[in-house]
Amino acid sequence: MLRLRKSQDRGFADHGWLQSYHSFSFADYRDENFMGWGNLRVINEDRVAPGRGFGKHGHRDMEIISYVLSGVLAHEDSMGNVKSILPGEVQRMSAGTGVVHAEFNHAPDQTTHFLQIWITPNVMNIAPSYAQMEIPAEQKRGRLRVIASADGADDSISINADAVVYAGLFDGAETSKLDLNPARKAYVHLITGALEVNGEHLKTGDALMLAGETQLLLTNGVAAEVLVFDLAA
Repeated sequence: MLRLRKSQDRGFADHGWLQSYHSFSFADYRDENFMGWGNLRVINEDRVAPGRGFGKHGHRDMEIISYVLSGVLAHEDSMGNVKSILPGEVQRMSAGTGVVHAEFNHAPDQTTHFLQIWITPNVMNIAPSYAQMEIPAEQKRGRLRVIASADGADDSISINADAVVYAGLFDGAETSKLDLNPARKAYVHLITGALEVNGEHLKTGDALMLAGETQLLLTNGVAAEVLVFDLAA
């Protein structure tokens, strides 16, 4: 089963300082048909205006991944972490029993553009934790590079969830195949560019939901950056 979700069909919130697209129901956007996919609960595409950000707020029992596309995301949390997340870096915060954090764009003249991703954990009430690492572009060029996984496979960030997250860059003749377990679900989010996924044509912001499929095939990329999720059903 393949289900294409067009970029323009996502939820959208304009808070002035924050422009946010919601792939799944979030805050004031609610669509019973898009409450999540497998254990993937949130993909928000956020643009934060210069000098603005999210004040201190709490989370618990959620795996939260930030993937910065441009600008810098400043992070501070109740675990004592004070970090700057740059393009090409992946951050994971396991909220566990509870964590308070804030995220800001301190630049005076540059918007911070990033994806915030929530995945439901497979273990609850754990101690909160934090991880951050750089994934160089050359490691994603023409292939799907694991960036997050339950066991830290392929030097990825470890997450407390039954999921594998891949990132890839594709252009021209570059292709990639990924074997899928038909008992699981998969989700493809095209960050930018154009890409053909199992015969479906995706453009910037589009997504493809897969269930019961045995293989993922990525072809005909045009300046494409993509995230792929292998998820518990």
